Amino acid sequence: MVARAVAGDRGAFTQLMEHYQSACYGLAYRLLGDPDQAADAAQDAFVHAYDAMAKYRGGLFRSWLLRITANASYDILRRAQRRPTTTLPDAEEGEPDLPDLTVADPADEAGRSELYRHLDVALRQLPEDQRTAVVLCDVYGMDYGEVATTTGSALGTVKSRIHRGRMRLRELMAEHRELFVIDVRLDR
Repeated sequence: MVARAVAGDRGAFTQLMEHYQSACYGLAYRLLGDPDQAADAAQDAFVHAYDAMAKYRGGLFRSWLLRITANASYDILRRAQRRPTTTLPDAEEGEPDLPDLTVADPADEAGRSELYRHLDVALRQLPEDQRTAVVLCDVYGMDYGEVATTTGSALGTVKSRIHRGRMRLRELMAEHRELFVIDVRLDR
């Protein structure tokens, strides 16, 4: 599929983007923390990947594409720092949310949601290089070598960034330790 896309087959490229769109969006969201900016970053990454497809020289396509996505995310962060803006409230704000009847245990879901919210905030407090390394390793399941390839960093540097990022996350999440406790009930 990759070889066909490199050769100029638009259909093959489209299939690759459909296959990797959730991974790219997820990475962008974790780096940016905003769904609209993450969608923009993923779209920018796909456009850049299409333009650079002829220059692709092999290796792990997923790593190459995620690196482009990370760069697109950082471009958006840099633009935001140069020109800060405020967002308008959603039109639906204030409307009551309907309960999700498919959720097995609302208390568990609420706890998990709270954990993810705090973790998301903590991730955004990490330096960009540590955040990228931790997200690629711990969220996307890449090994250290893949993270090194994706970020263009030395293996030792990646190990250091992941270690420092995890230690900093541990510090930032310390006040929310209760969210990590597993609730064991016999009546389930």
